[in-house]
Amino acid sequence: MYVGRKMYFCLKYIKQEIRSMAQEDVFKKIVAHCKEYGFVFPGSDIYDGLGAVYDYGQNGVELKNNIKQYWWQSMVLLHENIVGIDSAVFMHPTVWKASGHVDAFNDPLIDNRDSKKRYRADVLIEDQIAKYEEKIEKEVAKARKRFGDAFDEAQFRATNQRVIEHQAHRDALHKRYEEAMNANDLKALYQIIIDEEIVDPISGTRNWTEVRQFNLMFKTEVGSTAEGASAIYLRPETAQGIFVNYLNVQKTGRMKLPFGIAQIGKAFRNEIVARQFIFRMREFEQMEMQFFVKPGTEHEWFNRWKEWRMKWHQALGFGAECYRFHDHEKLAHYANAATDIEFKMPFGFKEVEGIHSRTDYDLRRHEEFSGKSIKYFDPETNESYTPYDIETSIGVDRMFLSVMCHAYTEEKLDNGETRVVLRLPAALAPVKLAVLPLVREDGLPEKAREIMNELKFHFNCKYEEKDTIGKRYRRADAIGTPYCITIDHDTLKENTVTLRDRDTMTQERVPVEQLRALIEDKVSITSLLKQLQ
Repeated sequence: MYVGRKMYFCLKYIKQEIRSMAQEDVFKKIVAHCKEYGFVFPGSDIYDGLGAVYDYGQNGVELKNNIKQYWWQSMVLLHENIVGIDSAVFMHPTVWKASGHVDAFNDPLIDNRDSKKRYRADVLIEDQIAKYEEKIEKEVAKARKRFGDAFDEAQFRATNQRVIEHQAHRDALHKRYEEAMNANDLKALYQIIIDEEIVDPISGTRNWTEVRQFNLMFKTEVGSTAEGASAIYLRPETAQGIFVNYLNVQKTGRMKLPFGIAQIGKAFRNEIVARQFIFRMREFEQMEMQFFVKPGTEHEWFNRWKEWRMKWHQALGFGAECYRFHDHEKLAHYANAATDIEFKMPFGFKEVEGIHSRTDYDLRRHEEFSGKSIKYFDPETNESYTPYDIETSIGVDRMFLSVMCHAYTEEKLDNGETRVVLRLPAALAPVKLAVLPLVREDGLPEKAREIMNELKFHFNCKYEEKDTIGKRYRRADAIGTPYCITIDHDTLKENTVTLRDRDTMTQERVPVEQLRALIEDKVSITSLLKQLQ
């Protein structure tokens, strides 16, 4: 009996390892694909790269710009009460004192002596909590499969011994973790890591250092001479640029509550854990909107924006099962409600967007530190007050990665060959149309150029004439091009082309004069925005 149970757990462990390896292999393929096809390159590549810094290649920057355009238009085009700004990276040092970044934004770090790698202690513990939750969900999934329609999930969770044990472990750990974080007790965090026997994923050992505080900000100096230089920070978030311009926007735009200010910009954080390709970087881009509301209405608006942002993500067509909300139990010092939208990456569900009810903390603090009144006068109630704020913030790079991860597909074809295709949403694809003359003679290249010169004013096209038509199709599939047109000898006679669909690989003859109308509607950002109305 004992041998049997031991064998069972061994097999279970092996299956988990195989599954983990398979997911890791998929992610490695995605990273390799990004590098091979001009999406993302290691920063300073000819000098062997720079840790946690990446450059976007010719296809990556187009995809990234399309993501930003989709977000920007969804905010400022679809909402009459939202406007955009672009604030400077460098800001007065007092801004970061007022925001709390100097004193309150510290992360607990821990080192493994064997691997020489550094980790966030809170992330290690949160991953451990997630493991207990995964064990519970696996038990529920097995029971659901076993009992079918007769399965009572609530009763199963309340009575199954394994689920009860896992839940008890999870709840006890969560309580200890919450208490330690709220008290900023570094020794307690260290003890949790020791008690839970959390191992370093690289070395496999538990040879940990003590937990220490770590500040996120990059500090630099400005000034014409070393002696006269003054300390300044690279901004760790874009939000403060909105807050310090709140009054400027409100007055010049004659804005009335509720209204929002949107911004896309670079931020910099001295990340202690830079991992998972572009998921976590020291230089990154944020798409952020601060929505100012009357005090007392913030929870209503928080829920509205929570649902609307989920709708924005799901409009991409990746499937509702790829997303979930993760409501925060431990709130930041400025918030009274917070949730994350998580996306199913190859390495598990991870945060791509945060939605916070930031109360009046930021405006109130800037009013205090600047000595200037930035209250809002409400003409309806004839009173002045500091507005509350709802924040939606999404990382461009994380969004880029989530799109790439879902789009990457390996397909077995009927002829036994395998093709790699990026099933990108057509509106986000770097190249919308590949223009391909069948051969490099008989006037076909000239006709192809003529067609491309007409269409390139409406969407991004790529001309290619080298190699067989099949190889050119594969290259187009690999960068996610939704449509290809082949110009052949019949084109010269009938003024028609072969239009090929990326996903279905079906081909049809289409008159040249109809190409723009057929393609533009499907590849424009507007096609996504219409789903949000």
